[in-house]
Amino acid sequence: MLVEVLVGTVGRAHGLRGEVSVHVRTDEPERRFAVGAPLRLGGKDAVVAASRWHGGNLLVAFAGIADRTAAESLRGAEVWASVPDDEAPAEEGEFYDRQLVGLAVRDHTGAVVGTIRDVLHLPAHDTLAVATASGERLVPFVEAIVPVVDVVAGYVQVADIGGLLADEEG
Repeated sequence: MLVEVLVGTVGRAHGLRGEVSVHVRTDEPERRFAVGAPLRLGGKDAVVAASRWHGGNLLVAFAGIADRTAAESLRGAEVWASVPDDEAPAEEGEFYDRQLVGLAVRDHTGAVVGTIRDVLHLPAHDTLAVATASGERLVPFVEAIVPVVDVVAGYVQVADIGGLLADEEG
């Protein structure tokens, strides 16, 4: 079964031949924006005709977008890829956001205390937004704080850190 995954958002046009800058939303841009890759662009089917890095920005040309005017019309469009729902990153200890969202969050005793609502990609480190009975909690997604991630069993376990998942009394 396939799932749709947001892999980027179109920025401004670059040059006169239909290239656009893409704000990358994937850890694997070389894979998702490879020549010939089928994508959904602004709700329509699209195919990558070319892609390259330029000054730290990903520039992509899509088949059928041949000039600057057509490229400018894409600005702000979301770029989606269809991927197998069981696809996982090649590196051990890495996870796609879609694998983590919805997992149960257990405290150090194993008791379920919440659910992962979102994965935030902040400058210092990734952070799990966890919905708990007392409201949303932000948990740094680092091994010292989240030592157990079991996607197959459907949970993550967090370390015993006061105030992390609930307000401390007194």
